Amino acid sequence: MSDLVTLELIRALRNRKFLFFSVIYPSVLFLLIAGTADGTTTIDGTGLTLPTYMMVSMASFGALTAVLMGNSERIAKERENGWVRQLRLTPLPGRGYVLAKTASAAVVSLPSIVIVFVVAAVAKGVRLEAWQWLALTGAIWAGSLVFAALGVAIGYLASGDAVRPITMIVYFGLSMLGGLWMPTTTFPGWLQDISQWLPTHAYAALGRAIEQSQAPQAGDIAVLAVSFLLFAGGAAWLYRKDSLKA
Repeated sequence: MSDLVTLELIRALRNRKFLFFSVIYPSVLFLLIAGTADGTTTIDGTGLTLPTYMMVSMASFGALTAVLMGNSERIAKERENGWVRQLRLTPLPGRGYVLAKTASAAVVSLPSIVIVFVVAAVAKGVRLEAWQWLALTGAIWAGSLVFAALGVAIGYLASGDAVRPITMIVYFGLSMLGGLWMPTTTFPGWLQDISQWLPTHAYAALGRAIEQSQAPQAGDIAVLAVSFLLFAGGAAWLYRKDSLKA
């Protein structure tokens, strides 16, 4: 399986468009959103400044981009061109293929998180304790596995032609409604109630709890855990279903 992981990494690193949107784009968005904000005005209900608040949002957004966009489209296209069928003829178990996809996406997502942190610290003067930087990196990186599982599920659900529009709808919907592009405090009350149940909202909330030196909310952890079980279970079922067709 290590050879497949290496191959997937090489393919991802050679894809300049993918690298731009997963590694560079989140940092650019951070600068556009927080570029003119001062370091004193805080977001209602959080006590965090806009740059500090949006740093977690854009780091989460970058990781989401890497694991969701990367997995779904590649899996759907590989199913269509017969690559997955060829791999089934090798000793590689099905779970090895899925794990290789997840591992390669997770490795690529790490630079996007770190670069957003560096840009926030250098350009906007965001300052945290050393343990908070480490905890933020670990929490956002580990939390991205929820969306990696979703990417695998979409890749086995959609055809090569349909996977991009489906992924884009899910991707932008989760990003915007989950509060990754703007604070949910700016939403109408009914929309804030909906956003509380989205995994992207819970995902970013983990990082903001660390910034506030607080323990994560049990509700946020529950939303992420249930989402992961649903996405991973759906991916496993769709994989088995696809295997029976082969």
